[in-house]
Amino acid sequence: MQAGPSAAPTATAFTAMLDRVARSCPAPGPVEKPPGDAAAPAPTSGPEVELNARDWCASALHEERISRAVWELADPTPEKVRKVLNDLGYVDERIHGLRRSGTATTFALDLRDKGGRLCLDGSVDGERTLVTACVAPQSGPFTVAK
Repeated sequence: MQAGPSAAPTATAFTAMLDRVARSCPAPGPVEKPPGDAAAPAPTSGPEVELNARDWCASALHEERISRAVWELADPTPEKVRKVLNDLGYVDERIHGLRRSGTATTFALDLRDKGGRLCLDGSVDGERTLVTACVAPQSGPFTVAK
């Protein structure tokens, strides 16, 4: 891939995009239980428990903007999905595991910022698009918590 006018966004532009997407979200802070049915059993792990309020809020906004952008791809190859993600402001260094798996292209995004642990798992196959929040380690190399 050659750099050119449509080269991937910079790290500074990436951080600015994260701030723009999350501007309506609470400031980073301690993990809080998201609102829900008090009678329902509370989860003990996963994004609902481990993400702070800002990340929990931002996850829905990132999920929606990515889902809308890749929805129209008739043949979502890894190259096409990367281009869409880059056009949305996601930098290559934060795009992981971008590969074809059967008819789908799968990927993970490392969106850790300001002490948060947000990541997204995505799958696009031309008919269905699924982008969901996940939890990454607070620091160190990117991996998706299981």
